[in-house]
Amino acid sequence: MIFSLSVSRLLCLTHLRSLSLSLSLSLSLSLSLSQVVLVTTLQAVKVSPLIEKVSDHKDFKKLLRTRTNVLVLYTKSGECYPQLKLLSDVAQAVKGQGTIAWVNCGDSEGRKLCKKVKVDPSSKTSMVAFLKDPTGAPLWEENPEAKDVVHIETEKVSISFRSTASVKITFPFLVFVWCSCRERRLFFERNVVLPQVLAGMNVHPAEFDGLKQEFNVKGYPTFCYFEKGKFLHHYENYGATAKDIADWLKNPQPPQPKTPEVPWSESDSAVFHLTDESFDTFLEEHPSALVMFYAPWCGHCKKMKPEYDEAAEILNKDANSPGVLAAVDATIHKSVGERFKISGFPTVKYFEKGEEKYTLPHLRTKDKIFEWLQNPQAPPPPEQSWEEKPSSVSHLGAEDFREALKKKKHALVMFYAPWCPHCKNAIPHFITAAELFKDDRKIAYAAVDCTKGQNHELCKQEGVEGYPTFNYYNYGKFSEKYNGERGEAGFTGFMRSLRGRDQEKVGKRKEEL
Repeated sequence: MIFSLSVSRLLCLTHLRSLSLSLSLSLSLSLSLSQVVLVTTLQAVKVSPLIEKVSDHKDFKKLLRTRTNVLVLYTKSGECYPQLKLLSDVAQAVKGQGTIAWVNCGDSEGRKLCKKVKVDPSSKTSMVAFLKDPTGAPLWEENPEAKDVVHIETEKVSISFRSTASVKITFPFLVFVWCSCRERRLFFERNVVLPQVLAGMNVHPAEFDGLKQEFNVKGYPTFCYFEKGKFLHHYENYGATAKDIADWLKNPQPPQPKTPEVPWSESDSAVFHLTDESFDTFLEEHPSALVMFYAPWCGHCKKMKPEYDEAAEILNKDANSPGVLAAVDATIHKSVGERFKISGFPTVKYFEKGEEKYTLPHLRTKDKIFEWLQNPQAPPPPEQSWEEKPSSVSHLGAEDFREALKKKKHALVMFYAPWCPHCKNAIPHFITAAELFKDDRKIAYAAVDCTKGQNHELCKQEGVEGYPTFNYYNYGKFSEKYNGERGEAGFTGFMRSLRGRDQEKVGKRKEEL
């Protein structure tokens, strides 16, 4: 296991590569940031002989190959004495169990090695990414498997680069590694020989909003094709493999029109599709029925449809079936949806002799549907929703969103989906922040469940493209997207900075008077 540290003259912890904080040592090893970062004087100390100074690339590779639990310290110069003193003590403590290595990127030989292993001791990007997700994959731009991809870091470099090459640029969202962006990135990490250049650029930070608007980047990843500095078109609907991309680059073409999706009710499905008009009559004719209320755009509905179709193939065609399966598009047949208070999709309800009996959120697969219909029973009590739990967060909907925010000078709004794991992680911190500011009438922490009723349209209007999305509003007017940390410190720090600005303005007015 390798744990890498980059060190500059005073701010020495700035770069991590191929690392994990869990060094498998028999004793607990803790490096205090305060010991490493808060340095006010430089004192020359004797470096322990147990620290292996490396400058040759072959020696470095041999060290990593033959030792376990290696901590590598990269420095901008040879003058990080306090850190070397600290690591000398560590080297003594882990003698025989771990190895401390030092690479000085400031001397001629060490500089070559640092360049070879792509270490920049003055960069803090890797540390930030690491601390956000210690167990996550390395940054794409530092992944050895992606060495053939050109990584563009600034808009200025992007403009210069586009003017010199035919290039296909992808804009991946590198923070959320669970998204499809990671899969797309893999396409560029294969040995595909192409005449064009493949480049990548992380445009998620707010500083690139202009670039995103210029090239119509509305989701991640987005692929843009440039030729002689001119943007020609996006790569869309041509396949999702390395071969697909390589074949397309031999003869780049505009995006193919998407094949219109056939409505579920018009497909070859055994499911009974109901309408506002046919709903009651159907239930009178079928004393035991499961009804799935869905929306065509709903991802979870799309995932459930094949299972529901397969179950219907058996249940709806068997004369001795314990029940039948039906479905209602609640975005079209709104009367039925409103009647049964459908607020999220999919919602599965069980009807017995025409009467609603149970709501069954746990029935999502063919096997569970079969099993439950053999012995219909009340489901376990549902988990209390965030909206139902008491907190200082204001829960808003399409009907009161504008009016509520008009009354608040500073409002941070979280747009979320109840099933979203990143939302679930952020909620406790958001609640804590709201609690801290609950007595300030000018401040609001608010939340909108984008899966409920008309909230879906509201979220689209407010530019929500993924969950969670945080928007800041000033007296009801959208001001900016919040892209800071999703912990208590981030949420509270953002609001404190706004209140600080307010106080500065008041102070200036008093001085003028």
